[in-house]
Amino acid sequence: MNFILGTQRASRCSPGGIPIAIGTLSLMANILVTGAGGYIGAVTAHVLIRRGYQVSLIDDLSRGHHHSVAGIPIYKLNLLETDALVDVLVKERCDAVIHFAAYIAVGESTQNPELYFSNNIGCTLSLLAAMRQADVRRLVFSSTAAVYGIPDVTPIPEEARIAPVSPYGESKATVERILMWLDRCSGLRSIVLRYFNACGSDPDSRLGEEHEPETHLIPLLLRAAATGQPITVFGDDYATPDGTCIRDYIHVTDLAEAHVLALETLLAGGPSDVFNVGTGVGHSVKEVFRAAERITGRRVPFEVGPRRSGDAPVLVANSGKLKQKLGWKPKFPELTDIIATAWQFEMSRAATSL
Repeated sequence: MNFILGTQRASRCSPGGIPIAIGTLSLMANILVTGAGGYIGAVTAHVLIRRGYQVSLIDDLSRGHHHSVAGIPIYKLNLLETDALVDVLVKERCDAVIHFAAYIAVGESTQNPELYFSNNIGCTLSLLAAMRQADVRRLVFSSTAAVYGIPDVTPIPEEARIAPVSPYGESKATVERILMWLDRCSGLRSIVLRYFNACGSDPDSRLGEEHEPETHLIPLLLRAAATGQPITVFGDDYATPDGTCIRDYIHVTDLAEAHVLALETLLAGGPSDVFNVGTGVGHSVKEVFRAAERITGRRVPFEVGPRRSGDAPVLVANSGKLKQKLGWKPKFPELTDIIATAWQFEMSRAATSL
């Protein structure tokens, strides 16, 4: 285990966080964030710090980026290192965990299922074992709309049938079932957030998508607009109005906000639960292309390829439960606003690389 020292640390007595009563003391909640070097993990870590939480970060940095959390101390370790995880949880006096660390590419998961099962399930089991040993009983879990597979109804409610069509979705569904049993058998309280398509750039931290290799639509088409190199649309013969897949695009800052609300619910003694996180509005791939062309003022070149294994035709969230129970409301509900923040990030990246 390597501890990478940063230059900032959120104070336990900073205003704005959630006090946790421990005996006669009231301490600021300390949150462990796994996968903190990743896109959503890093943005959420920054949001937590802005809210006054003390955060402890973990990432093995195999796919995450240290620069995304520059200035914040981070433990560089793999989640399979259970004993090291226990040490961190105890040393940092963690009150809860937000668990992002996972492999996330649907296509890659169909090519290498064993990798996804061993990483996404195995690492989570190690984390859960460490939490039990350290007596940490609250977890916010990063799940996915991919657990629904090809849904019977859209927008998709949380009670919809769980029937993943990719190893990635299966790995997340398996962890969800594990968390259900741990709630019943050992008192672990967890909130599962099923993401739809996270995208955009957080205006405050100025963080955006930097996957290597990049597989997500919006950064790929923005790079195509910038370079003139065409990208591939995976299938245009789906049973949708224009033949391309329809997705619910959720801004990363709004997604981070959902994590904070879920965390605060658990810290306040709330029960385990499951929530979709999406805008409730679907956009086809071609609609996203047209919106990107309006924002950038440039043509987005593309070519049509075969369907990608594991892709559902339509995935759109019914997020009414999240709005009603946790009071969540997206700040970036419009696709053009989301793409505008992503374009600003891409232009900033291009400028700094010169």
